[in-house]
Amino acid sequence: MREHLSQSMESTERSTEIKDMKRKTWRNRIRLLLKMDSSKSIFNLMKNRTDSPTADDVNQWAESLETLLNNKYGRAAFYIFLKSEFCEENIEFWTACEDFKQHTSDEELASKANSIYEEFIKNEAPKEINLDFHTKNAVLQSLRDPTPSSFLAAQRKAYSLMENNSYPRFIHSDLCRQLCQSAEKENKLIKSKSN
Repeated sequence: MREHLSQSMESTERSTEIKDMKRKTWRNRIRLLLKMDSSKSIFNLMKNRTDSPTADDVNQWAESLETLLNNKYGRAAFYIFLKSEFCEENIEFWTACEDFKQHTSDEELASKANSIYEEFIKNEAPKEINLDFHTKNAVLQSLRDPTPSSFLAAQRKAYSLMENNSYPRFIHSDLCRQLCQSAEKENKLIKSKSN
């Protein structure tokens, strides 16, 4: 009986250790991503802890994919989640399209449009996203005279893929749950220090 109880306690301790390791791994991956400071990085990321999300921020991510993507920490966490599922090309493409819309000169539009096409859309592109023939063809045709809306249909398809597939999994993931718990703990700590 004692032996069984001892084995059960050891198993529980191992399970707790594994959960702690997973939590630390996710947290470390997010911190590493957030420390990146490069103009070529996907996000303009935070540099200090005071920008960490609150528990309310994390809970708001469940409202919609748009809410999540509009939060820099949320977008970084979602990127890490997508990377863990080997489908980060969707958010990278979406982000590239958002950046593309900001360009105004014809030269910039043409250069950036070709770059996006080569990286994400053409057959066997390094980060090829899942698009139907008609959408790919429409983008290819728009490369002749690109406008800020040249990738709009393709961007909507990538957004829809994320919204219907990856986003629900992210919201119910250990990563999201751990971020919420961490934010709640940090909020409690801040409140206790201010009292």
